[in-house]
Amino acid sequence: MLFKQNCSLFRKLLAQKCLMMPGAYNGMVGRQCADNGFEALYISGAAVTASSGVPDIGMVTLDGFCKIIKDVALASGLPILADADTGFGEGEMCSKTVWEYFIHGASGLHIEDQVFPKRCGHLDGKELIPSDVMEKKIQIAKNASIQCSGGEFVICARTDARGTHGLDECIKRSKAYMDAGADMIFPEGLHTKEEMAVVAKELKLKNPNIYLLANMTEFGKTPYISLKEFEQMGYNCVIYPVSTLRIASKAIDEFLKQLKKDESQVNTVQNMQTRKELYSTLGYTPGKEWYFPNSKQQQ
Repeated sequence: MLFKQNCSLFRKLLAQKCLMMPGAYNGMVGRQCADNGFEALYISGAAVTASSGVPDIGMVTLDGFCKIIKDVALASGLPILADADTGFGEGEMCSKTVWEYFIHGASGLHIEDQVFPKRCGHLDGKELIPSDVMEKKIQIAKNASIQCSGGEFVICARTDARGTHGLDECIKRSKAYMDAGADMIFPEGLHTKEEMAVVAKELKLKNPNIYLLANMTEFGKTPYISLKEFEQMGYNCVIYPVSTLRIASKAIDEFLKQLKKDESQVNTVQNMQTRKELYSTLGYTPGKEWYFPNSKQQQ
């Protein structure tokens, strides 16, 4: 089964190098990422919710996320790590979320230790659930991974403790989540390159095989750091969660302003993807049969 194979491939890639994982919030972006040589993708809750016209406060349901995961998985054929917010509920729902994400094409997910309704990890005013409650969620999610994928589906634990309690609590919780069975740790909202390095050093000392994720979002708490620097620190992957959405949304807004002003698109056609380019991305040739899903990995 392709999706289980992608779980194993994801783990293999994480062990080989520091992966760049751009955010794909729909199938078309997934195809474009594959076209441009990326080997794995990230599905961001912030991007999925924003593309639905709502803020990142838990407004999109499990079913809504699963639809996007399936579209991106089938269009790209690539391994996917998907945001699962707080797990869509307590322990029972965390188990269901792992199964649903796996069935729909994800190779892993991350859950976070915020109180619901959650908020963006780079905003102030967050609240956390007790560490032992999060640890129980991780244990349940790990057991679900074993049941549905033989343990290949990656369970990533995100902690927002840096913004609420400080760096020491971030490290403490990360280690507790590792003990609970997390395959990957996502320390969110770190403020400096030095903090990123300290956390990586502490966690890799505890378990050299733990996967570490760095969030390279824009307009957040973390300064811009290169992939090479993250790799040297010991991180296994870097996500660019909302970058594609921000680029697309800005381009759309600029086009609409120009269209309103000019009452014609003639002055902006040079900025558009041509029909030929669109069909190439879709793997479609007019007059020839096109077989679903025709993912980039199939072409």
